Amino acid sequence: MNRREFLKIASLVPALTLQPLGNIGWAARVNDAAVGRKRLIVVFLRGAVDGLNLVIPYNESAYYDDRPSIAIPASGGDKALTDLDGQFGLHPALASLMPLWRERSLAFVHACGSPDATRSHFDAQDYMESGTPGVKSTPDGWMNRLLATLPGAHAPTQAVSFGPTLPRIFSGKMTVANVGVGMNASRPMPLDRPVVSAAFDRLYEGNDALSRAYREGQVARKQLLGDLQQDMEAASNGAPSASGFVQIADQAARLMARDRNIQLAFLAVGGWDTHVNQGASAGQLANHLKPLGDGLANLAHQLGDAYGDTAIIVMSEFGRTVRENGNGGTDHGHANVMWVMGGAVRGGKVYGKWPGLSGEYLYQGRDLAVTTDFRAVIDAVLAHHLGLAGEQRGRVFPGYRMGAPALAGLIA
Repeated sequence: MNRREFLKIASLVPALTLQPLGNIGWAARVNDAAVGRKRLIVVFLRGAVDGLNLVIPYNESAYYDDRPSIAIPASGGDKALTDLDGQFGLHPALASLMPLWRERSLAFVHACGSPDATRSHFDAQDYMESGTPGVKSTPDGWMNRLLATLPGAHAPTQAVSFGPTLPRIFSGKMTVANVGVGMNASRPMPLDRPVVSAAFDRLYEGNDALSRAYREGQVARKQLLGDLQQDMEAASNGAPSASGFVQIADQAARLMARDRNIQLAFLAVGGWDTHVNQGASAGQLANHLKPLGDGLANLAHQLGDAYGDTAIIVMSEFGRTVRENGNGGTDHGHANVMWVMGGAVRGGKVYGKWPGLSGEYLYQGRDLAVTTDFRAVIDAVLAHHLGLAGEQRGRVFPGYRMGAPALAGLIA
């Protein structure tokens, strides 16, 4: 290998570990402390999903008045919503989630979102991932701060992001493993070549922070690739491969079921910016919701017994306008709906203070108003599922005033 090739590959090193690790040790064998450890999975719907067509306020006449072509009917066979509680209904494309609702391990929090008024996807996602709405200078993401706050020894695979790049939510001083999804999951990297790997092993054999991060990143990658290879071989069994989120969720569940060191995980799904031809019971939005619901249902199933120790939060940067636009779609709005799933969730209920869709209750005269800060939902999970004290949660969400009466009882 010549010098030019070596330097070219050297530029790829940050993609291997992604964040400096610090003085943290890890062994491939599962630590005893990891068994029974509470877990958190965050699924981010990038593009601002239309929460009003997801968990539908079907008793509100304004909902049908303002959405003449995209409203989900309250009755009418397989095109109708599924009633949840007499006030809200679920989009028919999410039928695969109804068993979780009936067993009360799925809940929704409506009229939920960021207190910041931005309608920019970039800014809104940044604020939700940093956990500091309106503050652009926050250097790290709230899941990285959470990782630093969790008690006990940390391992390179304790936090895993499923996707091509490390998301804002995991940026920070703590090491986070990145796993490609789908066909990219086990694609070889230049550093997988023995001659290249040996050269970098010699280069980073010291005890400085970068060398430690490199070595521990290599350990994490090899462990995760080994797990993935075993799962792909076992899952094939003559069956066709899945696609989209169903495949990603299945991959995440199998990895987490195999490696109990994984405590925090993040997945992102795009395609929710439905300005044009959104559709109602069928169409663009429904085509995205179906694999999302199927993937989440499969995630819960594949986790097996570990689902009882897991909380899954589904969130999006903001909602959509109450009124449909002239293109059969919806524009950038304000409040949305958050989902919470898992063994400790007291589900079968729509939480939050519902403000209504009448004109006088709308935010800026056009949007569902935010009555529950998105951080309140996460804070409830941190407190009652992960067992973090107030001071610890304060480090995860600095400056946030904790407590949300509307969420009382959300987590057992």
